[in-house]
Amino acid sequence: MGALVQIPLGNQRVTGIVLRETTKPGFPVKQIHAVRADALVPETSLDLLSWLRGYYPAPIGQTVDLFTPTALTQRGEDKADEGNASTKPSRELVGLPPMTKEQANVLKRLDKMTATSVLLQGVTGSGKTRVYLELARKTLDSGRSVLFLTPEIGLTTPLAKQIESHFREEVIIQHSGLTPAERRSQWLKVSRADVPLITVGARSALFLPHNNLGLIVVDEAHDTSYKQSQAPRYNALRVAGKLRELHRATLVFGTATPLVAERYQFESLDRPVLRLDTRAITNDNSVDRIIVDSRNRDAFTRSPYLSDSLIGAIQQAANANEQSLLFLNKRGSARMVLCQSCGWHATCPRCDISMTFHADTHNLRCHSCETSEPAPSSCPECGNTEILFKSIGTKALESEVRKLFPGARIGRFDSDTHKTTGLVARSSELQSGQIDIIIGTQTVTKGFDLPLLSVVGIIQADASMGIPDFTAHERTFQLISQVAGRIGRGHRPGKLVIQTYSPDNEVIEQAITGSYDSFYASELLERQRFRFPPFVHIATITCTKASREGVIKACEQLKAKLMGSQRVHIEGPAPRFIEKQRGKYAWQLILRSSKRSDLVRIVSQLPSGWTHDLDPIDLL
Repeated sequence: MGALVQIPLGNQRVTGIVLRETTKPGFPVKQIHAVRADALVPETSLDLLSWLRGYYPAPIGQTVDLFTPTALTQRGEDKADEGNASTKPSRELVGLPPMTKEQANVLKRLDKMTATSVLLQGVTGSGKTRVYLELARKTLDSGRSVLFLTPEIGLTTPLAKQIESHFREEVIIQHSGLTPAERRSQWLKVSRADVPLITVGARSALFLPHNNLGLIVVDEAHDTSYKQSQAPRYNALRVAGKLRELHRATLVFGTATPLVAERYQFESLDRPVLRLDTRAITNDNSVDRIIVDSRNRDAFTRSPYLSDSLIGAIQQAANANEQSLLFLNKRGSARMVLCQSCGWHATCPRCDISMTFHADTHNLRCHSCETSEPAPSSCPECGNTEILFKSIGTKALESEVRKLFPGARIGRFDSDTHKTTGLVARSSELQSGQIDIIIGTQTVTKGFDLPLLSVVGIIQADASMGIPDFTAHERTFQLISQVAGRIGRGHRPGKLVIQTYSPDNEVIEQAITGSYDSFYASELLERQRFRFPPFVHIATITCTKASREGVIKACEQLKAKLMGSQRVHIEGPAPRFIEKQRGKYAWQLILRSSKRSDLVRIVSQLPSGWTHDLDPIDLL
């Protein structure tokens, strides 16, 4: 069991795994082309594969692909495969810094726990990584291996380098950005390991042939990148939980802003939630927080996008040879409907989530239910006709900043300019101060310590409130908290300028003041009121067809068939957030049930032409 084989499929050869043996198969078979018996998938990985097929139903080939790198059965590059994890590179090590009292108390509690799941909730700059490394040291000393997960591919290399500076054990890097030969080499190293090793990777690292894992760390556990967007659409947090169970390891979810559903699950199951509420470096470098009301255009005399307060703060930082960061939530501001005078934004009366503007029909539409209404020509609250149907992008913002600061060195980081790997490649420029003004989207909020940063400007803090989804409040809180956490980390005093059309919004206030517990309590009440996770299980099922009429008809027909299930509530059909792509229309049904097994049963029996997402992170 677990042998890797190469088999013919059509005109190509593909890699498969031997899952069981039989003398009389009930279907036609072809001759196996090659067997690689020296690289076995361990029993724990086979058990994980079996569980994954039942928990996230998908064609078996797509699930098996997660566990088998491309061309693993080919032997053309055996020299690259001969190394194993017992090789310890010679390098000078740096001692771990002393722990704070709070960190030591957390570790003391962790020492009393074995083979458990822990939520480590620590404010930005509290030293969660220091706790991870101490746990890793103890795990390696006990003869067991360690797995670190990061949400983005580009964050693996900086973390791996940090770990290598403290540990002599070999560090394996694994993510989908590696070449097929590199992924094969790393797979074989993990498979053949005869000593404890450290693996650092994105979510795909979960499916390596791990042996004797003792510790799994999921850093930035709130990040949406841990959800796979293609089938099988797994959540890495759930897979990590199963992997912990199979290896009887310790699992740590680390984050400053836990997902509401995740925090609720820990509390409901009486699992430990450990806190780091104090920053590790406690120099008196306070952060001056300035809230700018974007409805007051007198505060924007020099630029339509940057307030006078923010421009002044950037200039002051430049005069002191310090950096400024301008954050723009590009995704959240797309197709948002907002009154520039009073801050009103269009919300569905049935779902309490934002409605989306569709220019082709000039309608507002809810992407959770079928509610639709004409777009307003004036604000229903104040009567003003200045309704905003879209917002600024990073390119326009960069152009504006260059006009205001012609001599500044400006770096723009978003999906159009640099993937996360591009940001990491230029991390030395950022950290050494070679860039004066950083313009970016979510990428710049993740995992980077910028010692010269003294000003953070959030261009439109309430933009993510316009996302037509039940997670809009949560994402707003997380983004503001994470962006604000880039300053005041002990290096120098900081200034945080928040521009918003909703200065009195409770979520924004909670994020600015770091009041997670208050946000968590209020958000739980909202989720319970409108029947969203964690109080119900959700699945989306999507149909795609060449015509809008055809896709609506298919959705209505399937809905009629499913209505007989008393335990499943069905909403829709409604268009996806992006209704038309590549000439085809996509519409969806939303299924809710108190029992996840009811949803698994339905999605396992969908007709051809339908896709599904169990436990979606949004309904877009």
